[in-house]
This record gives sequence, structure tokens and C-alpha cells, in this order.
Amino acid sequence: MPIVAVVLGIAGLVPVIVCGLGAIGAGTGANNMLAALVGYAAVVLSFLGGLHWGLALHPATDSRARTWRLGLAVVPALVGWAALLVSLALWDWLALALLAAGFIGTMVVEQQAIQRGLAVPAGYLWLRWGLTVVVVAMLITVLTLRVFGVRVVVL
Repeated sequence: MPIVAVVLGIAGLVPVIVCGLGAIGAGTGANNMLAALVGYAAVVLSFLGGLHWGLALHPATDSRARTWRLGLAVVPALVGWAALLVSLALWDWLALALLAAGFIGTMVVEQQAIQRGLAVPAGYLWLRWGLTVVVVAMLITVLTLRVFGVRVVVL
């Protein structure tokens, strides 16, 4: 795995952490940070699907793998879009739950894809697991604290 991919992947966690911490506060600022968190997580989920779209279009991909990958590519974007829609309906808890499920589901399907022989770059899986754990932990933390009405002062 190229070091630049690792660095960029870790850097991509910054908005998740900053917005997540901001979303567990109180007031309009916290609500804005929550909206930013949901929006960013939806975009990242779409990006994860896009990765498989690109791999499916590689000329060496057989037709069965191509079909499987194209299906995998579309679902994360749809889940992210659904999360954005429900967040507009003021069901922030459902948006966070959908996003967490989307990240977990995408990771599980990618794990199965690798076990079925659909190749990805060396080191990809461990990087994805690490990044996914952080993102899901932040989404679930924000979800839990907001559902139970806990507001934290973040410096």
C-alpha cells in the first residue's frame, strides 16, 4: 500500500473526528457540526463505492466479478444519500445509524470479496479496517450521546 494512501486515509479522519466532537456539544453549532458529519460520511461512503466501480471497469475483470463489483459500487452511495435525506427530516439518529451500518456493511462485503478472490491492492484491507473502526466508533458515539441527550463541552 503506497504511503501516500495511508497518509491521505488518516487525514480523511480529521473531518470525522472534528465534526463528531463538535456534534456532541449543545446548540446551533453542534447541530451544524452534526450536519457536516453526516454530509462528509455520506460522501466518503460514496467514495468507497466508487473505488469498486473503478475496479469493475478494469479490462482484466471477468464478467461475474464486474457485475458483483458494480452492485457493490452503487449501494454505499444509495445508503449515504438515504442518510442525507433522513437527516433533512430531522431524524439525525437514523442518519447516523444508516451511515454506521453502511460503513460496516461495505467493510464486510469487501472482506467477502477478497475471500472470493476479487483482488485489491496489497494492504488495502488492513487500512480500510482501521479507518472504518474509527469512523464507525465516532458515528456510534455521536449517535449514543445525542439519543441520550448527553452534551459534552469540547474545548
